[in-house]
Amino acid sequence: MSGVIVHEWLEPHGGAEKVVEQLARLYPDASIRALWNDAPRRFESDRVSETWLARTPLRRHKGAALPFMPTTWRHLGHDDSEWILCSSHLFSHHARFSGPSRHVAKYVYAYTSARYIWHPELDSRGQSALVRLAVPPLKRIDRARAQEAKSIASISHFVQDRLKDSWRRDSQVIYPPVEVARFAADDGDLSEHEEETLASLPDTFLLGASRFIPYKRLDLVVEMGRATDVPVVLAGDGPLLSQFELIARTEPGTVHIVRSPSHALLRELYRRCLAYVFPAVEDFGIMPVEAMATGAAVIASSVGGAAETVVDGVTGVLLDVFDAHHMRQAVDRVGTVRAEDSVARAWQFDEAVFRRRIAGWIDE
Repeated sequence: MSGVIVHEWLEPHGGAEKVVEQLARLYPDASIRALWNDAPRRFESDRVSETWLARTPLRRHKGAALPFMPTTWRHLGHDDSEWILCSSHLFSHHARFSGPSRHVAKYVYAYTSARYIWHPELDSRGQSALVRLAVPPLKRIDRARAQEAKSIASISHFVQDRLKDSWRRDSQVIYPPVEVARFAADDGDLSEHEEETLASLPDTFLLGASRFIPYKRLDLVVEMGRATDVPVVLAGDGPLLSQFELIARTEPGTVHIVRSPSHALLRELYRRCLAYVFPAVEDFGIMPVEAMATGAAVIASSVGGAAETVVDGVTGVLLDVFDAHHMRQAVDRVGTVRAEDSVARAWQFDEAVFRRRIAGWIDE
């Protein structure tokens, strides 16, 4: 059966885009519809079609485009696909076509319900006076259109609970795909510069790797290093870079920064670290699984998606509270983690597992 994959918008990078890549691989005959396509090299040019928003300046301003999205998704034009699969974190689950596809089965793979409507504390777009005024009717519309789906899958039990509260819909959990094989493999040579970078780092260190933005809570990784007297390596880049650089200068040996590491370098950092520390509360959290794929132990929050991937006492430690006492306990406990257990756990979230679960869901 031919189908259509619907996605909010296509970016050059992103976890949701990796999901769409796997969906496209699983269903090679399905077309792809997005509000706009900012990653034209991801898919064949004739496979992706854009909406009218792509021909306006709004494609560069998501916040300004938001009010137009619900209506745009309801008027996608003629289509004769036999099913619709929506990849949704905002409004793509509102998708509706005219023609033969008007009443076909719609499946929704949900990363979250729209945060700026349902959980404005998680999304600054929900803080504006204009959005707050629009929230009540938007909630009614969003919940009503979620009822159109034949079936909904959520990316974690954490999100499953959120959807039940916001959409009043049950969903089954299908975890997103992680490139486990790519992180578990031994191939991929480091450049001479990367070898020098590794050689400059301490033999023992805690690793924090992500974008340098506030909600990733890399400040807690630094605090863990201080509490345990273990050096910290922060890998990534972002607005908080200067803040961490200041710590590195004023507290020599406490923090080492590796900016924008390549895949090969990040994999090597995972492998060499005492533990990968992930304090952020994420809906899923791909990087803890990547770390486990290399054999690393993970210290993560007991709230959020990482609590569903990291097995406390087996592949790492889950913390209710990131204070000095519990941080020291966590670092002591990760010494018992066996690399083979971490790798085995990571394989449960591999891309092939995702495709198999999606196929079983659509075909059931």
